[in-house]
Amino acid sequence: MTDSTQSVPCSALPGLEETLGGTLVERMGMELVEVSAERTVARMPVRGNTQPYGLLHGGASAALAETVGSLAAATHAAPGRIAVGVDLNATHHRAVRSGWVTGVATPLSLGRSVASYEIVVTDDEGRRVCTARLTCALRERPPAG
Repeated sequence: MTDSTQSVPCSALPGLEETLGGTLVERMGMELVEVSAERTVARMPVRGNTQPYGLLHGGASAALAETVGSLAAATHAAPGRIAVGVDLNATHHRAVRSGWVTGVATPLSLGRSVASYEIVVTDDEGRRVCTARLTCALRERPPAG
């Protein structure tokens, strides 16, 4: 396991930004703020992530939640291991039409083979938009190829 007591800005994690290039994270405009097993934070614009009525898409909130929870779990898993999401649930509390939403993942349980996180998504005014729970299986990294 890693020393996960202190969050670090993403700029301090070599290669992380390059790894996320060309992924859903990039396509949805997510910006990582800090990453650790104890607290991972990212934000995402509402614009471009809406459903036909102009509201933030619930799937976009879920994608943000899974992103921050998975990154936190991967940090907990330690080098040479990966985190794979096995269960995600999300409750949507309020609509958002503009601005940014921020997802914050904090651990519920950090084990050797499973990690679970609560993720709270808030709007620019700090109002809760979505509450999610993510459970990840922690596995050895498969061989490249």
